Amino acid sequence: MVRVLSPYDLKLLEQMAPEFTGENCSTIGAPYKSLLPPVANHYATSADNFLLRVQKLSGTDLKYLCDLILSGEESLHCLPLDYFSPFVAHIKEMVGASLAAKITAIYVAEHE
Repeated sequence: MVRVLSPYDLKLLEQMAPEFTGENCSTIGAPYKSLLPPVANHYATSADNFLLRVQKLSGTDLKYLCDLILSGEESLHCLPLDYFSPFVAHIKEMVGASLAAKITAIYVAEHE
């Protein structure tokens, strides 16, 4: 699902990637449509660095991001497995195992 990032989304993006300055995606030349793919693919330097960036989000912000994933508004398609695994472990720890399982099912479906 294509979406326009809200001011709240941009705030979260800036939390995870303080170096973000409002630029467009270098691959498609258009504004970002999701939060996790640009953080993983344009700002994080490794899976560990990606996790550190995601850990900057509060529990409320992480839950919001999970809700976007569940609704199909946030993409996991471009998230490498080595980035997804610690991310979903963080979800399990912060938000709960049930939600982590649902997010995992979405990730698997997007990568079949």
